[in-house]
Amino acid sequence: MKLAHAFALTLALWFNSAIADELLMVRSSQNFEDAMTTLQATIAEHGYKVTRVQRVDVGLEAKGYKTDRYRIVFYGKPGEIEALAAKYPKLIPYLPLAVAIFAEEGNTILTTARPALLKQFYPEPELKPIFDRWEKDLVGIMDEVREAK
Repeated sequence: MKLAHAFALTLALWFNSAIADELLMVRSSQNFEDAMTTLQATIAEHGYKVTRVQRVDVGLEAKGYKTDRYRIVFYGKPGEIEALAAKYPKLIPYLPLAVAIFAEEGNTILTTARPALLKQFYPEPELKPIFDRWEKDLVGIMDEVREAK
């Protein structure tokens, strides 16, 4: 669980905050490979596309952390990320969206920062419904992975 807490803190700092309710975290009873497959399929079912999967476990092991599997899944809606980056270049560091997924003691944990938090930093009215939609979709994605058998 130390790894989950370390990542949660990292994400919180990423959004300049350390308040735990600003994170989404779920535990899946699926093994890592099945949860990863479910995550990617569920992302696609919600109209998003996985843009890349980044391995993190190699770097963590080099720093002395013990983990079986650890990835960050980046995703977004085709065209939406590019359009937002072009119109709001200050938003680029938070694009595309990301979910961390890692194995821990026979379970798989998924965690991410809540997209609605971006409203604090980007108060433009036209962005609010986008951030809210991302949040709603992400909660649905995380719930589906949590409930998958």
